[in-house]
Amino acid sequence: MKTSTEINSASRIVGEEKAIELIAKAGFDAWDFSMFSMGVYDWGKKTFNFETGHPLSGKDYLAFARKLKKIGEDNGIHCNQSHAPFPSGSDEVFPYLLRAIECTAEAGGEICVIHPESFSTPEQNAEMYAKLLEFSKPMGVKIATENMWGWNSEKNRAGFAACATPESFVAHVDALNDDYMVACLDIGHAEMMDDTNAVELIRALSHRLKSLHIHDNDKWHDSHQIPFTMQIDFPPIVKALKEINYDGYFTLECDSYLKAFNAENVEEGVKNLSNSARRLADMFEEM
Repeated sequence: MKTSTEINSASRIVGEEKAIELIAKAGFDAWDFSMFSMGVYDWGKKTFNFETGHPLSGKDYLAFARKLKKIGEDNGIHCNQSHAPFPSGSDEVFPYLLRAIECTAEAGGEICVIHPESFSTPEQNAEMYAKLLEFSKPMGVKIATENMWGWNSEKNRAGFAACATPESFVAHVDALNDDYMVACLDIGHAEMMDDTNAVELIRALSHRLKSLHIHDNDKWHDSHQIPFTMQIDFPPIVKALKEINYDGYFTLECDSYLKAFNAENVEEGVKNLSNSARRLADMFEEM
């Protein structure tokens, strides 16, 4: 079982180029190409800013993706997947979802995770995904939808959103009946729900599950912390992955964890992440 982690959290401290070097040095097999710097979303105004000054938002975005691929290769690791900007449903973001797919292909990634619109139906989200697949398939890039969550104010906890239940998740993947449309299970999101959990989603998704976002939380908030530090019980989850013969990567998305680190000690933090991912991978292999 190979391990991977997103580069966004380390990149905020040392930049993407150095982040990939640190991820390789820490022992990860691959890196997850976070593309959130492509556009910054204002949740209050509900608008994107795509003039961020970052290479991914400029005209040389493909050159930047090639540069990161080369750094990975020089350090013995590769890009396994990516994450496009979100939210995904507006006309203004669509060209940048296509750009994210281009960057994924250029970096050598096989899967681009693109969020569904949280409160749209599988059929409505399928319209967006169908257009994306027309673009991604010739490049050899699969699109992964991800389980989302809303907030139930009455219960004061996570509530339904697209792909949050086994029925919704399966329906989103199957709506297009295409091998290039797959599932990315966010384990933290799944464990926030009170009517399902990661194990149920894994078993329902079965062969559809090709990608993971692994992190820990208190089973209430979307904490995105390092595994084995909060409340998620990982052995049953790993067992369920083994049962379905999961053949993807164990990819961490612990982007809050490194907020406690700085340029002087971020290497230690990335190594801690690698150790936690390896612990999960070893658990999988020993079952």
